[in-house]
Amino acid sequence: MKITIPDALKADVPQTLWGKILSATPIIMTVVATALAGLASTEMTRAQYARSLAAQQQSKAGDQWSFFQAKRLRGALQRNALDILQGTTDVRPFENPALDPQVSAALTKGVLPALATAPAADANIQTTLDVIEEQKSDHEIAAALKRLEDRTLDGALRAAKERSKAFDTIIAPINHAVDQLEKSSPSRALTVARLRYTSARYDAEARLNQVIANLYELQVRKSNIEAEHHHNRSQRFFYGMLAAQAAVIIATFAIAARRRNLLWSLAAAAGMAAVSFAIYVYLFV
Repeated sequence: MKITIPDALKADVPQTLWGKILSATPIIMTVVATALAGLASTEMTRAQYARSLAAQQQSKAGDQWSFFQAKRLRGALQRNALDILQGTTDVRPFENPALDPQVSAALTKGVLPALATAPAADANIQTTLDVIEEQKSDHEIAAALKRLEDRTLDGALRAAKERSKAFDTIIAPINHAVDQLEKSSPSRALTVARLRYTSARYDAEARLNQVIANLYELQVRKSNIEAEHHHNRSQRFFYGMLAAQAAVIIATFAIAARRRNLLWSLAAAAGMAAVSFAIYVYLFV
């Protein structure tokens, strides 16, 4: 819709470049207010998305911590049962020359097949975990998390999951062999050997789950910080929108009162402050 200013009002406006700018102030400030409202809404949407993502990541972290606790508990139960059997009965060492050396080592000594050496952890990841473990201030934790790139964290999490899957793969033959032995030749010695093996297996699985859970926790914290960042930006854009709307109102009153020179200057100043503030928020906050 085209907006025109009555001729009677135009006569009071200085026919200079600055006067033309002042006469267009209501329109310009309306556009600025609309743009700032859109930016505020966009930032709030991003904040809500980050909060939702953090909730999903927290659920995954909770699952990993549950696995960790369950496996640690199962490992402790296996060790307790092993101690009771060894303390109350005479048990001969389990021997079966036909077994694969890895299966024999797992049953007789609780020695599991070695995983490939884990890649060196990123320095920023380890530093951030140390800061959290030492219960540093929220500011120090946030600073450490900002230095941690999402791509680096995603790669570490993917590597930790692959390492857990690799462990499941290498112990699968041992699990199968133990099941076959219990079906074909069960004995007290085999029971003790199985307890020794499963205790070591649960402990190893718990440690792998702990690594994954810690990485998920870092993702949760990063998402929450990002959500807070976008929320603050949205709030400041909203303040800028209010300033621009105030400029529109002042300019409108100026036209109505036919005292445009002073009031329109105030409107222009408010509008410039709104634009400057918005640029500052967009670039630096």
